[in-house]
Amino acid sequence: MSQDIVADALNNIKNAKKAGKETIEIKIISNVLIEILKIMKQKNIIKKYKINSKNKSLQITIGDLHECKAIKPRFTVKKTQIEKYRRRYLPSRQIGTLIISTNKGLVTHEEAQEENIGGCLIAYFY
Repeated sequence: MSQDIVADALNNIKNAKKAGKETIEIKIISNVLIEILKIMKQKNIIKKYKINSKNKSLQITIGDLHECKAIKPRFTVKKTQIEKYRRRYLPSRQIGTLIISTNKGLVTHEEAQEENIGGCLIAYFY
């Protein structure tokens, strides 16, 4: 059994998209994963997700996704270093989103730069 729920879930979503599937069911859920899915829904990467509390699973409908991965190791970034990691993980300036865990919760790299806060890199998608 894996230790990283977020990495497994993002890997399952990516593999389902490559296999041509529209929906996927993820068996293990966490609060961090749900927050990541909220951000992905805002960016139209996934169309919708439904939490099934009876058997503790997630039903996800995949949208316009090309790549999504968890960042390992979880680098700690200062507000001045966000641009460096954005260039490392994202294909271009206008495409993609880094998810950063801050003291204000999970935010995108754009929100972190606007608020001048750093944090810990969690995942990216485009």
